[in-house]
Amino acid sequence: MSYPKRTAALASVAALAGSAVLMAAPAARAEVVNVNYQCKTPIGDKSAVSPIDIKGVPSGGGYKITMSWQKGVSSSPVDLGKGAMNPSATIELGGADSGTMSVTGPANQATVPANTPIKINDLTGTYTPKKNGKVTFTAGVLTIKALGTTTTCTPTNSPGASLTLDVTAASGSSGGGTRSDSGSDSDNDSGAALPQTGPEDSAIALGTLGGTVLLAGAAGALWLTRRGQAARVRR
Repeated sequence: MSYPKRTAALASVAALAGSAVLMAAPAARAEVVNVNYQCKTPIGDKSAVSPIDIKGVPSGGGYKITMSWQKGVSSSPVDLGKGAMNPSATIELGGADSGTMSVTGPANQATVPANTPIKINDLTGTYTPKKNGKVTFTAGVLTIKALGTTTTCTPTNSPGASLTLDVTAASGSSGGGTRSDSGSDSDNDSGAALPQTGPEDSAIALGTLGGTVLLAGAAGALWLTRRGQAARVRR
């Protein structure tokens, strides 16, 4: 093979290597999961199935997690006026992390008629990674407080994860699951800012790696070309 052709071939291989690295960039995986809730209410047990959607987007040093209900759960024997109902829920963590995190949301913004399924507004919370790897987010217990009463709804069908994130912990993190017993999660060490992680940042980092591979291939090709030219001069 002539030197010009060998140079072109090496450059092509380096470019393909860089493209392959970019294609391998991890991405968050989310899906809507049907959750069978069994609810303990002041007037007896009730059940309802609602599709649950959980999303996560990078926010500061962690992720903003949003949990959405596509159908109402439970009901009230009387009208619930505006602001009378306050929902919250837990999300089970799995994979590289364990424990639970809490999500909360605003009170109902409109009257909920009696004996109709209660539509839950989107609930949000903050997840801060403390371990590297893929973390799963699965619907946990839903709590509804209204008119001085408390209703708890527990999943009974062992639902699958609604969201999987590939996360990176902060440098020097001591590890351990991210848990929250009240409100949103946050890192107690305010002096160490966590790096933003997620699919977009992973793609940028891997793109940089791909560019390094490309430059290395091009440098090798240039060395071979100059070596060939030197050999021809000596002849």
